[in-house]
Amino acid sequence: MKHNPGFLKIAEEARRTIKECTAVSVKAKMDRGERFHFVDVREDNEFAVDHAKGALHLGRGILERDIEAVIPDKHAEIVLYCGGGYRSALAAGNLMKMGYANVASMDGGIRVWREAGYPIEKGTAQ
Repeated sequence: MKHNPGFLKIAEEARRTIKECTAVSVKAKMDRGERFHFVDVREDNEFAVDHAKGALHLGRGILERDIEAVIPDKHAEIVLYCGGGYRSALAAGNLMKMGYANVASMDGGIRVWREAGYPIEKGTAQ
């Protein structure tokens, strides 16, 4: 997907201030049975098509509003992902501003997850 320059600018600014991780490291955490929150921040219709197995859905439109009720522990490990890593970088930046201390954005998002052949759950899209 081709992104607009203004969006890319703010996403790249966010990426310089947040922690990023790879799909390989996230899958390794899962394989080791480590506990963390794996959060898909894509739109409802994207999540409904498919998503990483075990992911919780909190779209960008409601993430900041609902995160404290869903994940009240500000020290809990949270890995966010989107389609390619830009929206999740912006989301990670906002969660850090809200006091979340252990949040990361998965670089490459669901695109890299799919390309690696990692587990996907089909959604309920019509």
